[in-house]
Amino acid sequence: MSDKALAYAAGKQAQHLEHLKELIRIPSISGMSVHHPDVRRAAEWLANHLKTTIGFGNARVVEGVALPLVYAERIIDPKKPTVLVYGHFDVQPIDPIELWNTAPFEPTLVGDSLYARGAVDDKGPMLAALKALESLLATDGLHLNIKILLEGEEESGSESISAYVSTHPAELACDYVLILDTGMVDKDIPTITHSLRGMTYVEITAHGAKGDLHSGGYGGIAPNPLQALAWVLADLKGRDGHINLPGLYEMLRPLTPTDKAILDRQSVERGPAMLAAAGLQSFPGEQQYSAMERMTSRPTLEVHGIIGGFIGEGSKTVIPAEAKAKVSLRLAPGQESVKVYELLKKRVLALAPDGVTMDVVWLNGGEPLLLPLDAPVLQIAAQAYGAEFSAPVEFVRGGGSIPVAALFDTKLHAPSVMLGFGLADDNVHAPNEKFHLPYYYTAIRSCIRFLSKLGA
Repeated sequence: MSDKALAYAAGKQAQHLEHLKELIRIPSISGMSVHHPDVRRAAEWLANHLKTTIGFGNARVVEGVALPLVYAERIIDPKKPTVLVYGHFDVQPIDPIELWNTAPFEPTLVGDSLYARGAVDDKGPMLAALKALESLLATDGLHLNIKILLEGEEESGSESISAYVSTHPAELACDYVLILDTGMVDKDIPTITHSLRGMTYVEITAHGAKGDLHSGGYGGIAPNPLQALAWVLADLKGRDGHINLPGLYEMLRPLTPTDKAILDRQSVERGPAMLAAAGLQSFPGEQQYSAMERMTSRPTLEVHGIIGGFIGEGSKTVIPAEAKAKVSLRLAPGQESVKVYELLKKRVLALAPDGVTMDVVWLNGGEPLLLPLDAPVLQIAAQAYGAEFSAPVEFVRGGGSIPVAALFDTKLHAPSVMLGFGLADDNVHAPNEKFHLPYYYTAIRSCIRFLSKLGA
């Protein structure tokens, strides 16, 4: 059924690449307000592309709480399955710019890799799913219902899509969700992610005196918020990787022996490559658990940045009045983001030393997700995706978070099929992000096969 669509996609590769480059050139950095007009420009580009090229005449930009969304649908028969295609068109900031070898928003082909911010996260894979729809509509037609929901702030909290999904469950009602925003365990190994971690992201602020103090006049008697913050952060997680947050681990959903065996095997198979890709000598943390179990099925606490005091050139002997830290916890299935936030807030306030007050402010978060391996739709996806490779499909638990996937699960009661096309060395969120371009076309073909099988 999909042969004509596959042939169409093969004949349109050059055009599909040019369209990807057009979208990449829009610097849609959602985390920087100066680029919010660019996020809107990307939304308008996608809505127009869906109308004029893909075949969704009702595509529109939807105003969000913060940044816009894009929605489109094509209902063939209400009795047939409905697939919601999700992706995001916003990207991470490009700093530090001096580490880029090419212009971040001028897609540059080096060998088989397309270098640019957003190439693999998530403009390339997202557009591949849309190009699969174009291929089907131009040839065999659709044999199932399609809804498309694309967001412009996945990299900065997903506030708009969270509100939209929560308030429009009937409009978005579907049987399955298709997401192309995950990775592959290695080249030429098709990978389907069936579990994701959630997240609680906070800002911790330590307050001392009403203003900066001279360390000669007040040193030894005044509280130092920077020092206090360091003490608290050190108390929250031990050197063994254990998080000292009462009640945190009691929430965990236990792994089955089969789950643990898979993670142990994947640790042996993937560990060396992951070490090499990151330039690491070893994996620190809870050594009683395998590397993959720590990375995907255990909670983590990471400090992302600390600000306070004087950091300029030269010396300035002040005791700062305030210090801040950005901290996140990745959450495994069974752990709820808001409950973890309350545990963290309670613990930080209890650890604050005399003379220092602390605030713990929620920034963003999302819930973990787990789709059982025996879900029929996963087997259909494995057949479609696996047809592109000689190796069997690898099912993995993801260490990252796609908060909206859990939202689709809780609000729409629809399982998410997450096909991965990113590689470990694609520099996601880092300078010199890239997309192995052959996988752009592989993603298009895989989605054609998957949607055709579901429609049949």
